[in-house]
Amino acid sequence: MERVRGAGAVLVVLVVLVVLGAPPAAGEELSGVFQQMIKYECHFINGTERVRLVGRNIYNRQQLAHFDSDVGVFVGDTPYGEKVARHLNSQQDFLEHARAAVDTFCRHNYQIATRFLVNRRVPPSVSISLVPSSSQPGPGRLLCSVLDFYPSPVQVRWFQDGQELPEHVVATDVVPNGDWTYQVLVMQMPQDTVRSTILVGVGGFVLGFIFLALGLGFYLWEKVKGSS
Repeated sequence: MERVRGAGAVLVVLVVLVVLGAPPAAGEELSGVFQQMIKYECHFINGTERVRLVGRNIYNRQQLAHFDSDVGVFVGDTPYGEKVARHLNSQQDFLEHARAAVDTFCRHNYQIATRFLVNRRVPPSVSISLVPSSSQPGPGRLLCSVLDFYPSPVQVRWFQDGQELPEHVVATDVVPNGDWTYQVLVMQMPQDTVRSTILVGVGGFVLGFIFLALGLGFYLWEKVKGSS
């Protein structure tokens, strides 16, 4: 919770698709589609105490150049991007506008964003089910399904008779659902299951030894009987 309250990001994405080549005839494919993307990110730390703006110029999934308000200038990420950065940095009015955007864009829109980013809370839907073990007899494993919650930080702890069970816990990563909610699955192997597994192993070894001894004794008895 604290991480989400302390820092957030607002993304504004502009996507431009450019189609090159002559218009295709009926049934033919396009000769080429190229994507140019400009993406702006506002990073907030402790509300608006510290705000950072990052703008990215992306062409066909490759970042050409970017602007970081902590740096104050455009920086090229490829040889061509360096040319773009030099051109943008030479335009003083445009450069000053980019530097001011940390206030005019990020801080200005912070109050709008906090309603669905920082202050947004969606309680989880929690259910516990028993997953039978297909390989071992005895109690199965407990599965805790934590679904449809926001923000993403979540902690699942298991208790038995007031005591926490920190061991034998397996969890998935926190997975985004694609609708601004998350889910996670946590499985707990109860102590009884652990003890049962150990007892089954020991019991199987003892029974196997007994059957081995009986079988060997019966074989020797039959051999002696046949000889006489």
